[in-house]
Amino acid sequence: MATATARKSKVYTISLPPELAQRAEALAQRDSRTMSELFREAFRTYSTQQARRTLDEFGEYAEGRNPKGYSEANVPRLIKEARTEKPRRRKVRSNGDRAARGK
Repeated sequence: MATATARKSKVYTISLPPELAQRAEALAQRDSRTMSELFREAFRTYSTQQARRTLDEFGEYAEGRNPKGYSEANVPRLIKEARTEKPRRRKVRSNGDRAARGK
């Protein structure tokens, strides 16, 4: 008696407008692929593009947060400069200051 093996992939049903379905079928046939292979590749491409877009957005944000154009190579020098600067004196607060702030 043969035993059934469990499917390792998840099955989805999608609907496409007729024109898009014809184009997808033509691409699959041209490239000797199944429709599943075609849609897996389309999803991988879409996912990669979205990841790239997100990274680009983070890069644009980071550029705005780094107006002096520091790079990773500048880090050791900046740390050394910060450590050699004269420490600033902190203002000592009394308990009365905390009570006035509501803490």
